[in-house]
Amino acid sequence: MPVPLYQAKAEFFRMLGHPVRIRVLELLQDGPKAVRELLAEIEVEPSNLSAQLAVLRRSGIVTATREGPTVVYALAGADVADLMKAARRILTELLVGQNELLAQLREDSA
Repeated sequence: MPVPLYQAKAEFFRMLGHPVRIRVLELLQDGPKAVRELLAEIEVEPSNLSAQLAVLRRSGIVTATREGPTVVYALAGADVADLMKAARRILTELLVGQNELLAQLREDSA
């Protein structure tokens, strides 16, 4: 029996639910990066980055190519970058709303 679409979406978002994975996807929006470049930007243990990259690779949203001794990662498609941009827009709107509410609360308590 096939997995319902809503369940597949939930699993997809669970896969994204790690800060290192999100940071990798944000960095790859600017183009392919070698593992050493990702390590310099993210500042996590190499084993942790490797594990998170493996999750992203298995999910199919990043690709890995070997260039000599170097492994270079890239987004598998532009849709992932669009998703990261949409998340940023949504969070920005939520925070603006929260700041407006906070300003009202401060005014009311004055």
